[in-house]
Amino acid sequence: MILRFSIAAIAVTALVACSSPTQQRISRERRAATQFLERQGSIGDPGRVAAADFAFAKMAREQGTWTAFREYAAGDAMMDAPGGFASASELLAGLADPAEPIRWAPTHVWSSCDGTLAVSLGRFLRPNGLVGDYVTVWELQSDNSYRFIYDTGTPDDPQPEPQPEEELPEDAIIVEGMTSIEGRVADCQPAAGQSALPLAITGEATQASTSRDSSLTWQSILNADGSRTVTAHYLRDGAWQRVIELEIPAGE
Repeated sequence: MILRFSIAAIAVTALVACSSPTQQRISRERRAATQFLERQGSIGDPGRVAAADFAFAKMAREQGTWTAFREYAAGDAMMDAPGGFASASELLAGLADPAEPIRWAPTHVWSSCDGTLAVSLGRFLRPNGLVGDYVTVWELQSDNSYRFIYDTGTPDDPQPEPQPEEELPEDAIIVEGMTSIEGRVADCQPAAGQSALPLAITGEATQASTSRDSSLTWQSILNADGSRTVTAHYLRDGAWQRVIELEIPAGE
């Protein structure tokens, strides 16, 4: 965000300072400023992705887990299934919502530069008390909304030790804390020598996709032993950086 506002300030300053140049130069600078402003609508915004993730979780709490999953799944969304992957619409069809919802919240979001693809990493709490990590892959839709195209997660092993409840005086005032989320946007220009995407294998045992501008990519691999490896990379500071590596045990 700082970079975006800094560039905007430079563009505006250039237009104001040049009060006596030729009309050709003025027109050129105006075109450059207009093009910059037009590009802002396509630059990745992790905040929008986080908002979609929170709204997804809120709907699960209020209307039911599988109702929310059906609402937020893209038409081609995939989910883990025994022996591989399956269409989310097929897996979720007719599923009755559990009495208690799964609860979750994102902690990190990485977006492609063009905003067409993003991944969120967060924590979940199942009705049985198990906590763990989840990964959701988000794709920008034609209506400018975000829907997930892949979702998975696994409980911590071992589970964290339960924390004893703190005894508070009767007149204590409790202030809820704010959830801190780290958002990152990939570099907008491909790194030199980094045209090859960091994907391992493709085929029936893999789900993967890449943003339109090739600045962010992810994949989920079903390993021979039945476990899964979920990774995501984005272009940053001239190189591919791995931002997610989630190992999911067989049978989870």
